[in-house]
Amino acid sequence: MAENTTILVSKKQRKELDSFKDHPRETYGDVINKLIFIAKESNESGLELSSEALKAVEEGRKDFKKGRFYSTEQLRKELGF
Repeated sequence: MAENTTILVSKKQRKELDSFKDHPRETYGDVINKLIFIAKESNESGLELSSEALKAVEEGRKDFKKGRFYSTEQLRKELGF
């Protein structure tokens, strides 16, 4: 079983962490793991996203949170597959 610890974050940091949640029930541990993965991948690949790409990712996240997306089945139907 994983050992847990408590960390102190500001209200601003908590709000920032909340913005990375894909689902309201996602834990902060899950969010931190996601950010660690992204940071490691970025460092290992030497790849940096442009400001336009980062903006597009953020817009996509907002759309997803607002339910503005297609399921695979909906997309297949829309494209006639």
